[in-house]
Amino acid sequence: MKVIKNVLICGIGAIGSIYAEKIQKYDNNSLKILVDKTRLQRYVENPTIFNGEKLDLNYVLPDFKDFKADLIIIATKFEGLKEALFNIKNFVKEDSIILSLLNGVTSEKLIAEKYGKEKVLYSYFIGHSAVREGRKITHDGVNTIFFGSENQKDNENVNRVKEYFERVGIRYSIPDDIIHSLWLKFMLNVSANQTTAILGLTFGELLENPKAMSFVRNVLKEVQDIARAEGVKNSELMIEETVRNLNLMIPEGKTSMLQDVQAGRKTEVDMFAGTVIELGIKHGIETPYNQVLKELIDIIYEKQQIEKEKHLIMSK
Repeated sequence: MKVIKNVLICGIGAIGSIYAEKIQKYDNNSLKILVDKTRLQRYVENPTIFNGEKLDLNYVLPDFKDFKADLIIIATKFEGLKEALFNIKNFVKEDSIILSLLNGVTSEKLIAEKYGKEKVLYSYFIGHSAVREGRKITHDGVNTIFFGSENQKDNENVNRVKEYFERVGIRYSIPDDIIHSLWLKFMLNVSANQTTAILGLTFGELLENPKAMSFVRNVLKEVQDIARAEGVKNSELMIEETVRNLNLMIPEGKTSMLQDVQAGRKTEVDMFAGTVIELGIKHGIETPYNQVLKELIDIIYEKQQIEKEKHLIMSK
């Protein structure tokens, strides 16, 4: 079995920083952080502060050719995936493994189309939400990477990543059915992230509000119907599984989308409601709840942009 040594992380936001900090402490020389020229200057001048400590990271630009990665971790936002797939090309070799920690259920397919299915493992992140304020990131250490292959048995890449994570001390889980698990994470994001982003609720406030939870279940039903149409096994269990997972979240925690809305950042609504709507059209399944969620979140973002423009005009 080929041992993983060199690692490339693309995306150094909240999730990327969690694993950059962990791998850096294990072996800083084997880790590179991929950035473009604009971000490089910004990050050098204003480095990432993770749990109060500065991350002294080894940044590389897309045209760097003296580093090939055994493992590539993509931790960008969905809107940055297309750019990331272009930028990693110089770092991919024949036996590279690519993990996408993006939310959603579509990134693995897009990566496979460009670099080959044999290089891609299905994966996602579960953990308490990191709090990001500019370049300062705070996280309580509760995090797990779930990963696997459609054909789990004797998959060498699964075993290679498992061995590396154990060596570095990265918490992981290998589900029996990674596709089912991936869709469970998607269901949680589609239902909880979007609802809390609009209503401004923490996990605890969402769970304590019967009307809000009734709304969440209607959103979940749309995703469940699409999962069934997509061939996800045991889809009939997924609503109750998702509600149980919601109850495991810390009550005062905020979803990443709520944090994005409160900070005036662009959200991942296209990856959540947008994907549900698109797959609904594909399978002839109506998705009115997700259509409303998408319109409302788009309206909130548009309002924020108008307010920013007004503020800029008034400050001149």
